Amino acid sequence: MSSTERADGSRRRNVLHGADKVRIPRRNGSPRRHLTPRRAATRTGQYAALLGYLAFLAFPFLWLLSTAFKPPRELAGLHPTWIPEAPTLENFRQAFAQQPLAAAAGNSLLAAAVSALLAILLATPMAYVLARVRNRLSRAATGWVVISQAFPLVLVIIPLFLILKGLHLVDSRIGLIMVYAVWSLPFALWMLTGYVRAVPRELEEAAAMDGAGRLRTLVSVTAPLLAPGIVATALFAFITAWNEFFFALVLLKSPEKQTLPVVLTHFLGAEGVADLGPLAAAALLATLPSLLLFAAIQRRITGGMLAGAVKS
Repeated sequence: MSSTERADGSRRRNVLHGADKVRIPRRNGSPRRHLTPRRAATRTGQYAALLGYLAFLAFPFLWLLSTAFKPPRELAGLHPTWIPEAPTLENFRQAFAQQPLAAAAGNSLLAAAVSALLAILLATPMAYVLARVRNRLSRAATGWVVISQAFPLVLVIIPLFLILKGLHLVDSRIGLIMVYAVWSLPFALWMLTGYVRAVPRELEEAAAMDGAGRLRTLVSVTAPLLAPGIVATALFAFITAWNEFFFALVLLKSPEKQTLPVVLTHFLGAEGVADLGPLAAAALLATLPSLLLFAAIQRRITGGMLAGAVKS
């Protein structure tokens, strides 16, 4: 064996013996980071705070779910329990028997879906203009959109009622849909403006070089890339209209046109005493559509569609 081969063997043995001193990189190329006691305590505190926040958010829904299945004897007990001892569906039967929940849910669904669609159709081109045209007018419009969200409902309800009365749209589903669309428009515009700014300009410049105009670029290039933002914005507009109470209470008088949040107040007696079991059952049914809708399209919201669109 030559001296060169002996030196190479000795070098390999030294590397093997000292392998425990070498930091092995991860598969993604980043070095392995060891948690210090301080970092571990910080991470534990973060997880504990997150769990506490989730428990705080889940408590009302879990209590509502438990109350909806409790019989009257358990509801009147001095020692409430988390899990009903004798679960029953009687509260749901009484809720549908006492109030027209199906018709009210249909009214809420119609108002929420149509107003969300109108808000998206109006906000998408407006957001495109605000995001792509940078001048004093666009900055002033963006500031007005943000400020308008701070206006309380009581401040606008009287002039809004007078306007709708002049248009003969009081106690009308069309009038309520218009109010919901206009009220959710600033928030939808603010959200979609941020999504439009995230779309690379290079894609629009490439479309312009191919002869596409502004409208064609918006419809064929920008709008498909805005799908996650449009879905998220439409979801928030829908949930806002679905849960809205004040406008529906003031603008709708006919019982057959009232929305679900207004009908839920009918479970309160003349002296403010609530029929707790049917009320909890009806409130649970009113909450489920929003939760199911969010669960069905959450991947669409969180999934990005711009990854890899432009390579630098």
